Amino acid sequence: MADPVLNHLAGVDRPAASGETMELVDPATGRVRGHAPLSGRADTDAACAAAAAAYAHWSTTTPAVRQRALLGIADAVEEHAEAFVAAETGDTGKPPRQFRAEELPAIVDTLRFFAGAARNLPGLAAAEYTEGRTSVLRREPVGVCAQITPWNYPLMMAVWKIAPAVAAGNTAVLKPADTTPSSTALLARVAAEHLPPGVVNVVCGDRDTGRALTAHPDVALVAVTGSVRAGREIAAAAAADLKRVHLELGGNAPVLVHDDVDVQATAAALAAVAYYNAGQDCTAPTRLLVHHRVHDAFLAAFAAEAGKLRTGAPDEADADFGPLNNAAQLASVRSLLDRLPRRAEIVTGGARLPRPGFFHEPTVVAGVSQDDEIVQEEIFGPVVTVQSFADEAEALYLANDVRHGLAASVWTTDHDRAMRATRALHTGIVWVNTHGTTVSEMPHGGVKHSGYGSDLSMAGLLDYTQVKHVML
Repeated sequence: MADPVLNHLAGVDRPAASGETMELVDPATGRVRGHAPLSGRADTDAACAAAAAAYAHWSTTTPAVRQRALLGIADAVEEHAEAFVAAETGDTGKPPRQFRAEELPAIVDTLRFFAGAARNLPGLAAAEYTEGRTSVLRREPVGVCAQITPWNYPLMMAVWKIAPAVAAGNTAVLKPADTTPSSTALLARVAAEHLPPGVVNVVCGDRDTGRALTAHPDVALVAVTGSVRAGREIAAAAAADLKRVHLELGGNAPVLVHDDVDVQATAAALAAVAYYNAGQDCTAPTRLLVHHRVHDAFLAAFAAEAGKLRTGAPDEADADFGPLNNAAQLASVRSLLDRLPRRAEIVTGGARLPRPGFFHEPTVVAGVSQDDEIVQEEIFGPVVTVQSFADEAEALYLANDVRHGLAASVWTTDHDRAMRATRALHTGIVWVNTHGTTVSEMPHGGVKHSGYGSDLSMAGLLDYTQVKHVML
């Protein structure tokens, strides 16, 4: 299964039509580890043509047929688990044991969930809403779906996109992030054993590849997980052709820590989540808002927990998290820290590791204000800020006073306070006394600049369908 990274069009692995490639850089060493196709318009045209041709048949298949295909893909991912581990960790630098134990089972579960969801579409019963006429609602696939995924969870995000689209009867053309295409290319190769040619296609490339794909006239829906900048650009491009758009964008998750918590246990739990995947997670708890009565004790406990964590390469068994994915992201994190106001205090960490690769220390920053850049902007790295609040009202104000609205958590033993927070927080996801857990049955999506539309759950499946009213 250790084949080179290639595009997958109409059931066949291919290089870019131009023969051009782009380098794949190992984030743990900074050295080139391989190459992937740099696809151009000819490749996106071919992929969309293959998807459009396959749609004519796939959209008419029964849910049972789609279920069997997705279950077969899930079994194949399990069968080739170690090949996926190697592909994913080689591109991302994340610890193999974490991907194997925590991400891969969730990926397989998502495939199996949508296999079942395909056979359980909700809808109103047929009824007479006017005399002598019977109304029926049909749920139908939308067509060819262009999908773009990020580099933080390449395989998981590919499955979150492909599984509901295929389950609903659509066909897909997916462009993985330019730095992490390997596991997605492998997924397409595995899926081809269970799907007709053209149902799932993969084109590797850069931003120009993505632009050509999302603007293609054969595409009916564009789904992207990425930055706010990417979401704006894609939404604007899709508007020209009135394409449907599904956006899961950045996050800047607030965490409300009240004064009735077990300080040590809460600090340990949050540190374990905050630095997972080097903090490269749109739901990562990056803004810790702590009641003033326990602020100092919590800050000391959290900094101590962060200081215990070790970053290292995939072959270092004791690494708690890996490097940042690429040089540009490392530079972005460093730039935010370099521009900190003088009153801000780096309590622990704060430096790039003096070794090859894109490694950065787990970092805790205190003394920041709400209007500071590092509070208002998504960090997407192993950096957490800690702020103090005086009361519940201030905590909610600080939590909501950013442009993002993906996820949040509240930590308290007061049930009424927790319920007030879940109503008042302007996010698509709220956790209480936990953070970061997702399940296939529940939607994953945001509000405000974190986008619109849902991944996972029946809501995620319905986003890949359209409704038709039939009156008899």
